[in-house]
Amino acid sequence: MKVAILAGGLGTRLGEETSVRPKPMVEVGGRPILWHIMKIYSHYGLNDFVILCGYKAEFIRSFFLNYAHNSSDFTIDLAKNEVTWARSRTENWKVTLLDTGADSLTGGRIKRAQEVIGDEPFCLTYGDGVSNVNIADLIAFHQRKKAENDIWATVTAVMPPGRFGVLGMDDKHEMVDAFREKSSRDVGLINGGFFVCEPKVFDLIDNDLSTWEQEPMLTMAAQGKLASFVHTDFWQAMDTLRDKQVLEELWAKKNPPWKVWA
Repeated sequence: MKVAILAGGLGTRLGEETSVRPKPMVEVGGRPILWHIMKIYSHYGLNDFVILCGYKAEFIRSFFLNYAHNSSDFTIDLAKNEVTWARSRTENWKVTLLDTGADSLTGGRIKRAQEVIGDEPFCLTYGDGVSNVNIADLIAFHQRKKAENDIWATVTAVMPPGRFGVLGMDDKHEMVDAFREKSSRDVGLINGGFFVCEPKVFDLIDNDLSTWEQEPMLTMAAQGKLASFVHTDFWQAMDTLRDKQVLEELWAKKNPPWKVWA
């Protein structure tokens, strides 16, 4: 099964980080967050990736074109202009890079991958979020719901992390009588990415200006064709510099929740 990753957005809320690179190439622990996402899928045996590039696509292309060289030990004889390659730490990945256009929206980027993905189910996610969602369980759930209800896609429903403290107010809302950190009970489940899709979804996308989260998902929901796989454990998107800091701090603790690989 192929894994399509949306990696073409501007990421404007990350400020200077995305003025020089695309959002999926912003690093956590010295590696692009895109790499972390791919490692999650690879842990479950999914190693065939389709990266849907757009903004500053050349950075993603360069990263993968030079991946083996930058991940390997070597000895260089400058006098002879010879390189002897030693230990390699590359990945067992097949990576297809598609330039889906700088101005395409999420649905348009997915539509442009139809020829590469083909007429088969595929995984889909965003290039800016990590989780310890069990991909094998997610796919099995999708397959079960497909057999039961002929669904077209499954979305992973997650609890957004709390960002702000919750105030308890008096009846007049003039005085604070309690304070606590925001918890998952204060919000509903949200779209966490990590989709499994049937090829039918391509028919729901009109053109480059289609937004995946609008007409395609709304249509599936209205027709009972969109299932939800609830994941209540770790999930974190990297939308802001604060989010990046949170991920960096978790990585520095040597046991980040999304690091499911050895």
